[in-house]
Amino acid sequence: MYVHIVILGCGRVGSLLATWLDQQGHSVAVVDQEASAFRKLSPDFTGITVKGVGFDRETLESAGIARAHAFAAVSSGDNSNILGARVARETYGVEHVIARIYDPKRAAVYQRLGIPTVATVSWTATEIMKAVLPTGASEEFTDPTGTMTLAEVPLHDQWLGRNGSEFEEATAARIAFITRYGAAVLPTSTLVLQQGDIVHLLFPPSDRERIEDIALSGEKGNS
Repeated sequence: MYVHIVILGCGRVGSLLATWLDQQGHSVAVVDQEASAFRKLSPDFTGITVKGVGFDRETLESAGIARAHAFAAVSSGDNSNILGARVARETYGVEHVIARIYDPKRAAVYQRLGIPTVATVSWTATEIMKAVLPTGASEEFTDPTGTMTLAEVPLHDQWLGRNGSEFEEATAARIAFITRYGAAVLPTSTLVLQQGDIVHLLFPPSDRERIEDIALSGEKGNS
């Protein structure tokens, strides 16, 4: 499945992200205030470049934001990233929005706005690419015997407000932990899934497709 992705910021991470996505056949638009920044892109880059402010509607529309599957704000400025992410999410309804931040103390505020944030020290271009592509569970670890996988599983909105144990029962999997407001939270019997939660789930690799179907549909399915 090939999609259109808009990237704000053509620094090291943004240019790598744009080049990789372009090489995979996706449609890519890169926005930056400095035209010279586009020199970082691969000579073989086939996407489009737009010079302008990343939260300006005219600029974003030139980049094809209305048809974008995802928006990744990875410029060097926290304010530009969060403003661009909010416009993409709230004005254009982009489904997958992610903003890189330099000040981790602001992460909780952004998460409450429903915008996933990534810390510069812990996220690489590869991880951001996984977050914006239309994939299911993103594998983090598989034990040496191949019997158990730890993966980040995206949730349908219908799971929000429901108890974590209900999700475990539906998927026949175990929640290892949840990333909430940038911090790891261990599951308890009273844990309720919230907007912005990133669920890290343990399950046998053979169950991946079934679990993705349940997580992404909001339906309980048959465990």
